[in-house]
Amino acid sequence: MTWRATILTLVPDIWPGPLSASVIGRGLEEGAWSLETRQLRDYAEDRHHTVDDTPAGGGPGMVLKPDVVAKAVDAIALEGRPLIHLSPRGKPFTQAQARTLAAGPGVVLFASRFEGVDERVLAARSFEEISIGDFVLAGGDLPAMALIEACVRLLPGVLGAAQSLAEESFETGLLEHPQYTRPRLFEGDEIPAVLLSGDHAKIAEWRRAEALKITRARRPDLLAPVLEAERGVLSGAEKKNDGETR
Repeated sequence: MTWRATILTLVPDIWPGPLSASVIGRGLEEGAWSLETRQLRDYAEDRHHTVDDTPAGGGPGMVLKPDVVAKAVDAIALEGRPLIHLSPRGKPFTQAQARTLAAGPGVVLFASRFEGVDERVLAARSFEEISIGDFVLAGGDLPAMALIEACVRLLPGVLGAAQSLAEESFETGLLEHPQYTRPRLFEGDEIPAVLLSGDHAKIAEWRRAEALKITRARRPDLLAPVLEAERGVLSGAEKKNDGETR
């Protein structure tokens, strides 16, 4: 079954953008996933195709109108796909969520612009709000592209070797270990000897230690749940072994 992405946007001309390149673009060409864009202005009923109005209560900028957004959403067949609004106030997007979405039928993404969207339509149509980081962009199209790429690269056959996915940042709860390739000596700096030893157990141990070191330095917030999970596994194994020796 083809994984489907439908995008509701004010700038459909910028799509598919970078998603047309490399392995993601090849997956699109080969039918591993499909992309449909819909122009929000097509659902405005006045002759000027107005999609926004001034904020209630005053303030700068413009707000997308609930009636236009509702009409656009109602014209899309969700068919089990989640309805997602890309917004800096949303819950942070994670690799675990990318895996969940990739395992489903696809996504319907609302890439809004201006100051935001009337809250009533977000509630009425049960939008899930997702953020790709603690920063603000001019619109949701680039975040939507990032979310799609994160999902599509997980689809069977799109990226290639499944092992390369398993060893990436966040897949084990940690940031990825350092990578090296030829030449062996670069500007006086050698590839770590353990990686050339052929001892796969020692290589795995080294990579694990490096991943822990990098995660501790750059994202210490990720360490606690990983270490807690490991303690649980070790505790369970100790109890099992203790029971077997009694």
